[in-house]
Formats: sequence, structure tokens, C-alpha cells
Amino acid sequence: MGVPFDYSPERPEAIDVILNGLDRYNPETTSTFQDYVMQQCENRTYDCYANLALLKLYQFNPHLTRDETITNILVKALTVFPSPDFSLCLSLLPPHTLHPTSTTSHTNPAAGDVPLSESVQKLTTLSNCLATADFTSFWSTLDSDDLYADLIADVSGFEELMRLQIALEVSKAVREIQRPVLESWLALRGSEFEAFMTKVCGWEIVDGVVKVPLNKENEAKGTVVRENVKFDQFGRLIRRAYEQPA
Repeated sequence: MGVPFDYSPERPEAIDVILNGLDRYNPETTSTFQDYVMQQCENRTYDCYANLALLKLYQFNPHLTRDETITNILVKALTVFPSPDFSLCLSLLPPHTLHPTSTTSHTNPAAGDVPLSESVQKLTTLSNCLATADFTSFWSTLDSDDLYADLIADVSGFEELMRLQIALEVSKAVREIQRPVLESWLALRGSEFEAFMTKVCGWEIVDGVVKVPLNKENEAKGTVVRENVKFDQFGRLIRRAYEQPA
């Protein structure tokens, strides 16, 4: 049985009370949710349900919107790919933020100096890389523009969280993988890569090949397909083959 969508083990009781009552639609709770987003960024926790509630409040009360909080919510959603959380968050943003802005005279501006739509487009590019499992492009894109550094600055341990999530997805798909390929996917080299493999993931590196432990996702299993067709059903099929069209 899966974990309920609205469940978060780290959620404070005060937030839980708001989410389960009428106050979740009260504009006065906006600041409380905003503070909670910052707590998630600092403590490496995550609560999609609460973050979506805040984005809904922004829809009803545009004057209370904080661009920095929105980008932090989106960045946190990236860390739990391949879940649909990032797309869910986008669906609650104003339509104008989902389209590219025209080119301005700014060169690598700080996050606070650019339109929200540009920040959203930047983060959507990262999300697309993750959705297509193009992890090498994810890291190269992240390093391609100083704006990315500003966008992820509030999210503690963002790069480590992404590496952990990428490693988790890799562990679901393979038993072995060439070291250079995984180094590219994790943007780690040399001793840093080796330390991450052995100390964080608990994986072995043998003759340039990373060995992924067996788990229920990457275990090869034979599948037997059985058809349950009764004799009378088979008989009707044969009769129809000989029937003349009307």
C-alpha cells in the first residue's frame, strides 16, 4: 500500500491543523506556510501537500505572492523526481510565468532581479533533463548560468540530494554500470566519486564497473503469462469465423 499523497512524517502539528481545517484558505496563514517552506529548505525535509496549499493561497491572493518562495518550492520539488510534484506546482502558477520572457539587457542577473517567469523556465529546463534521465545535461545546465546558483542557494544540500535521488533511480534499473557513465551522471570524479559510492550508497567498484546490490526493482524475474479461455468461448469464436455477413 502506497504512502498517502498528503502525508509527511516531518510535518509540524501546527501545519497539520491548518491543512485539515478551514484556515488553509485563510490569507493570514500565508506567512506561516512561507516560513514552513524555508524550514524545509534548511532542514532537508519536504512537504508537497503544504507547498501546494501555499501556491493555492497565492492564486486567491496574488498580492501576497513571494517569488523567492515559489522558486524554493520548485527547487524542492526537483529533489523528489520522478514524482509529478514539479508539474503539480507548475499547474498552480499564473499562466504568464510559464512562458519565456523576452531578452533583456541583463547579463547573468541575480535571482531577485529577474522576472519569475525566467526563473520558472530555468527550473523547467532542469526538470526536463531529469524527466528524460539526461543526468549529464542536468549538471551541465546547472553549471551553465549563475542564475541557477542563486535559485538553489536557499535549499540546503541541493546537489547532494540530487545525487542521492539519481543514484536511487539508477539502482532501480541496473545491476552494473560503467564507472565513467555514472561519474558523468553524478558529476563526481576520482576520490569524491569513490567515497560517494562506498560510504553513501554502499556500492562496490570492481575493475571500472560499479556493482549495484540486488533489490526488488533491479532483480530479473521470469514472467509466466496464462490465458484463461473457456471452451465455450473458443467455440463461439470458431462459429463466428464461418458465419456469413448479413
